[in-house]
Amino acid sequence: MKNKILLSAIMSFVLLAGITSCDEERTVYDGPQYIMFADTLSVLGVENSEDYFDVYISATQAMDKDLTLAVEVIEQESSAIEGVHYVIESNTVTLKAGELATSVRIRGIYENLAIDVENLPEIKLRLISPEETHWGLYEGLETKVLLQKVCPFDINAFSGYAMVTSTFLYNYVGSYNRLIETSVDTTDAERKTIIMHDYLYDGYDVKVRFTTDDTLNPLIEMDDQPMATTGEAFGTIYGDGMLHLYQPSSMVSYYSSCEKFILQYITIWVPGMEAGANTVGTFVNAVEWISDDEARILKQQGY
Repeated sequence: MKNKILLSAIMSFVLLAGITSCDEERTVYDGPQYIMFADTLSVLGVENSEDYFDVYISATQAMDKDLTLAVEVIEQESSAIEGVHYVIESNTVTLKAGELATSVRIRGIYENLAIDVENLPEIKLRLISPEETHWGLYEGLETKVLLQKVCPFDINAFSGYAMVTSTFLYNYVGSYNRLIETSVDTTDAERKTIIMHDYLYDGYDVKVRFTTDDTLNPLIEMDDQPMATTGEAFGTIYGDGMLHLYQPSSMVSYYSSCEKFILQYITIWVPGMEAGANTVGTFVNAVEWISDDEARILKQQGY
């Protein structure tokens, strides 16, 4: 990581040094030819077994003729197994004349990847290139590629029965858990919002939106909305008598399509009270979707 930052700083300095004024011609890098992996670490979000991903190799200067490079897997430093977890399209790549980048193409084998973000299968790659193209300041001849299984998003997977585990409930109700029902919000044309009915208190539903534009960052969003009265929560009236909750931007709240759960940070506050005295606190909630049979058993147990 330190070497990557150093390279970025050097390249930024080179570009800035070539600019002396807004009116003068910008100069470009004309030093030695170095070839390296563009990143020291890549995470590939594998959604199927057909799509290839590009692991980029970059050059500091374009060449006047094609250059073929070899890419080898360092098996003793890799936990992923070729042919089991992934396939490399070719172990040779060509940096074409006049171009500054090429790539080695990898596809994951979806059905063989486990749902385990803590221990992602790792591929360690080494670039085999002419010695004169090695840059001693930057160890860019090796890179790590991690394979993360990403289940396709299905809003219906987040509809039905769910078990809420909440630090707020523990602090103010005396129990960590609450069994709820959820449904898809039909007023959302994009079908990315669910309604969690009777979320923390009976009669108060809470809406949550799913973001799906970045499969490796499956985040959730929530607007400020009421969740109970202060009388229900605390036995008396504070402020305007309502208890609200919102999702703090300083903490990451996310979901898992594979494991069908959300983990959400919420800040609870009371409108109408003096600023600084209106915040109850920030809590964490985990919501895990379960089957109808599991819900039936939990109901029999008093949830």
